[in-house]
Amino acid sequence: MSITRRAALITAAATPAWAQAPSGPTLTVGIGAPVTSMDPHFFNASFNSAIASHVFDRLTERTADARLVPGLAESWRLVSDTIWEFKLRAGVTWHDGRPFTADDVAFTIERAPNVPNAPGGFAIYLRAIQRVEVVDPLTLRFHTERPHPSMPSDMSFIAIIARHAATGAATEDFNSGKATIGTGPYRFISFRAGDRIELVRNEAYWRGAQPWARVSTRMITNDSARLAALLAGDVDVIDQVPSADLGRLRREARVSIAEAPSLRLIFLAPDFSRLENPVFVADHDGRPLATNPLRDVRVRRALSIAIDREALATRVMEGTARPAGQWLPPGIFSHNPAVPPPAHDPEAARRLLAEAGFPQGFRLTLHTPNDRYPNDSRTCQAVAQMWTRIGIRTEVVAMPWAAFPARAARQEFAMHLIGWGSSAADSFGALMSVVGSFSRERRLGTFNHHRYSNPAMDALVERALTTTDDATREAMLRDAVRMAADDVAVIPLYNLVNVWAVRSGLRMEARMDERTLAMAVRPS
Repeated sequence: MSITRRAALITAAATPAWAQAPSGPTLTVGIGAPVTSMDPHFFNASFNSAIASHVFDRLTERTADARLVPGLAESWRLVSDTIWEFKLRAGVTWHDGRPFTADDVAFTIERAPNVPNAPGGFAIYLRAIQRVEVVDPLTLRFHTERPHPSMPSDMSFIAIIARHAATGAATEDFNSGKATIGTGPYRFISFRAGDRIELVRNEAYWRGAQPWARVSTRMITNDSARLAALLAGDVDVIDQVPSADLGRLRREARVSIAEAPSLRLIFLAPDFSRLENPVFVADHDGRPLATNPLRDVRVRRALSIAIDREALATRVMEGTARPAGQWLPPGIFSHNPAVPPPAHDPEAARRLLAEAGFPQGFRLTLHTPNDRYPNDSRTCQAVAQMWTRIGIRTEVVAMPWAAFPARAARQEFAMHLIGWGSSAADSFGALMSVVGSFSRERRLGTFNHHRYSNPAMDALVERALTTTDDATREAMLRDAVRMAADDVAVIPLYNLVNVWAVRSGLRMEARMDERTLAMAVRPS
């Protein structure tokens, strides 16, 4: 079995003396998506952030049900409308024994939005900060131009790194371990891209030592292989449980299931970046179109209502998804009850296409990852069939996630499937990062790879950002959600249900943010 009572032997040549593994049990985890880097500021993706959470802490943190709680900051308060003060915990040390101070936070705030070649970073959460004031080693203040009530929430996304370890460090220095010194519950041992990550327990962790002496995370992107590894006892926990196997796993004595409603929306992003000469769009004879049909809202609406979301949720996802028409599921702050999942209406879709000048439709290529989200390529194959029935002859091109984000960021697709997890349990992140008008200078649209732009919606979201009354702010966000839906800024498909399988003898706390954390697993 993968849980052992022997100490892991790590050679001194591979790691510094302070990183030697303590004795105790090992937890082996199989994850379904590849971690692309150990740099916690490189890529704002849930699997990268999950691994980073083992090594690094944040000023504020999120519980499994997405509630905001203290982290490295034990408290925070508004000094004035434009000054947030954070009080840091005393006695916290970095993995190399040096003390954690406010100066490290100031260094982090400077570094996080400026990581070279980041495919999607964290600048969106720091754009309001004009100046960081270090009051004393355990007190700092964030100065903003305007009121910014979401500052404590924003800080739950920013992993705090050590100035002394990361000054001048590139992403490669985190991958090698040179700069990967945190305050978190586990210390870094090794990172092998596309294969595995090895961590050992931080005995001096400020919350108390974890039960696992060592955590080995294996990247197993093939669903069948990941499940086989669990049933063979090679791993103790897997995420993204294949929906086709969920029924029999519920009856399997060797495993238990942990699940939670997800804050992640799976959606399709149509390309707005080209007015003319669109890529991967052609007439039925294969000739390129002169203008981009996806810029016409009638075409986007036709594509949206041609999709049978209930069929996707029940047949393709086999009950592990809920049809969606917006970012968040019901019951979450800023969910708009007036924006339901679009009704399936292929006849109306054909009429809209005819009104837009495409009575016979056209040809379209739909790009998707094949190893990132549960049933991602299967979903696209089903959507392609639905679109083909209304005259949009659709070809699906699936590719590994390792190559997908960079191509999407370069606007190489006409239409692509992607996901967004609203880990802050509100729609701000999606409205600013995914459909907010792209601007490097304003740090907006970080994940708006399809280059949608709606200045009126941007202005509404900006006003909501500075509105301190919760009810008023939520009403404004609901209006922005409706605006995005009316304009079909993206084509929502479904919200996931997060599912893990855990071997007998363990219990796991399922998380709405889908992060697979060793800290959530305990002996039963």
